[in-house]
Amino acid sequence: MRLRILFGVTAATALAAAGIAFSVGLPASGTPAPRPVSDNVTGIHKIKHVIVIMQENRSFDSYFGHFKGAKGIPKGVCVPDPVNGGCVKPFVDHADSNKGGPHVDANALADINHGKMNGYVGQAELHCHGKPPCPTDVMGFHTASDIPNYTTYAKDFVLADNFYESDHSWSLPAHLFMVSAWSATCSHPKNPMSCKGTDTPRNRSATHPQPFGWTDLTWLLNRNHVSWGYYLDGGAGNGGVPSIWNPLPGFRDVHKDGQAANIQPLSGFFAQAKSGNLPKVSWIVPKPADSEHPPALVSRGQAYVTRAINAVMSGPDWKSSVIFLAWDDWGGFYDNVPPPQLDALGYGMRVPAIIISPFAKRGFVDGAQSSADSFLKFIEDDFLNGARLNPLTDGRPDPRTVVRENLTTNLIQAFNFNQKPRPPVILNPCPNSTLTPKPKPGCNGNVALDFADWGDS
Repeated sequence: MRLRILFGVTAATALAAAGIAFSVGLPASGTPAPRPVSDNVTGIHKIKHVIVIMQENRSFDSYFGHFKGAKGIPKGVCVPDPVNGGCVKPFVDHADSNKGGPHVDANALADINHGKMNGYVGQAELHCHGKPPCPTDVMGFHTASDIPNYTTYAKDFVLADNFYESDHSWSLPAHLFMVSAWSATCSHPKNPMSCKGTDTPRNRSATHPQPFGWTDLTWLLNRNHVSWGYYLDGGAGNGGVPSIWNPLPGFRDVHKDGQAANIQPLSGFFAQAKSGNLPKVSWIVPKPADSEHPPALVSRGQAYVTRAINAVMSGPDWKSSVIFLAWDDWGGFYDNVPPPQLDALGYGMRVPAIIISPFAKRGFVDGAQSSADSFLKFIEDDFLNGARLNPLTDGRPDPRTVVRENLTTNLIQAFNFNQKPRPPVILNPCPNSTLTPKPKPGCNGNVALDFADWGDS
């Protein structure tokens, strides 16, 4: 069974085509209520460099469910345990390596369970085939002392506690949304009009190297002479970034406009950060060992992210940068907030997002509804005069009927462009923590990475 929540599309399409921004909530009556979303861009052009760092498979509550001031884990939660009996309460889990749970759209539907948010344990137990004992860790959450650097960034800058995965499924559609605000399968990729929105897109392969025929943001960036880079931790494949987290090489428009060389190893990002030559837009995606995708180590992922942030903060471009740090999907872990029903593909579960910039408000918890679509909207408002991935205006039509950027905030509320620019916050990539076992020196430890347990990533 696949999650297909679709409502308000006619109104959404009309408003989006007209360039009218709004968000969609679901009131008690069950009727969608479009609400205007502010498109304020005052001060946004002080940002000359946008860096998006996308990590893997953590729900908001699994990392920040007890963050002061955030909408976290409520009292009295106990999620049914179909295999072992009884129910499971949220619990502190200091384990550096976690298991998580399955996380395609059928699992999202079951986890959400009509807004009850109580299907997590049962879904994590599917691999036990009803035979106890069947231990799971999806109700576990990390403490601030487990993830001290992430906690410091959240306290010193901005934590978004109403931020959702753009789709209600797994990594490939989430990463497609990250660069294109859509996920689709194209029957004839050379013809963008053959593409149809789906959360089960065909991945690129040796026989189908460029299956993504619709338009991604780099098309607009290149057309408007906005520099960009897409950086791969460890390169591509063979221990580097797997294709499901690296879809951009599969977009036909990237090759058509001769921009494929902008997809490069992460070492290029570090060199550009040091020299003060970062492009206007950067995306950074991890290799499995650095991703935090269970069973990868939390400590190693945090160290990898910290090194990337330190590189920006130590370089000349920090004074005019913003770093958007987020996680692509919930990984099967518990979250208590039912996701808004936006269109046929999303939103998905709530995930963590942190906004780091010399112009970010200090210690601000951003409760505005947002998603990775908001990163695209910020980029478009900053560098493209508000142009959108809209088939009616972007010069490369495709069949999408909803302009996602028009349904979300551009995150401007997280900034104070009148404040004195904030100094860098350089952190030890491998701080003392309460993770168990104790992380190895340099936090470069590893575990056997077997994603096949869940049949997805």
